Amino acid sequence: MNSKTKNLVLMGFITALLLIFSMTPIGTIPIGPLSISLNVIPVAIAAVALGPAGGAAAGAIFGILSFLQCFGIGVPSGMGAALAAINPFLAFVQRFIPRLLDGFLVGVIYKALSKKINNYAACAVTGFCTAFFNTLFFMSALILLFGQTDYVQELMDKKGTHNVFLFVVMFVGINAVFEMLASTIVTGGVGAALIKAKLIKSSDNKND
Repeated sequence: MNSKTKNLVLMGFITALLLIFSMTPIGTIPIGPLSISLNVIPVAIAAVALGPAGGAAAGAIFGILSFLQCFGIGVPSGMGAALAAINPFLAFVQRFIPRLLDGFLVGVIYKALSKKINNYAACAVTGFCTAFFNTLFFMSALILLFGQTDYVQELMDKKGTHNVFLFVVMFVGINAVFEMLASTIVTGGVGAALIKAKLIKSSDNKND
């Protein structure tokens, strides 16, 4: 199987995972009162396997599916529905651009790290960054685009603060920490396994 075919197969598999995670409850793991999203993991794996372009493509697919959830397509998003009711175009921007940018940047990060550290560490750091940037960019876009709306102001009131930094920390809470942990562990293990199986290239086997 040549590299182009491998890339197409991997991208198809990643797209299928994103569809499953977005359209069914499988992509959300309840842990007590917490809920951990797995959607960032396929984006991280795409960045590892296919570089910045693949990461951006997976991020774009994630963003589109996330936007569709605003209208009850897949797992419904209460926040998404509220934002789409306020301004559907800005809701699309808030859901799409952060994921596209996230996928591209972590592809760049993995490419740089893979030349300096071992495969597992490079994949694990990429997984962590994917979850971290997803939360950072998503919440930044929420505040930037909708921060002055009654909806977000009411969310801040419920959290008892109008300090943007404190609101973000309180809103994402421990869920974000668990998502970063899950993405770090799974991306590290899956990425390293794909490299060991020579399904994707590493800095040590560029000519494979």
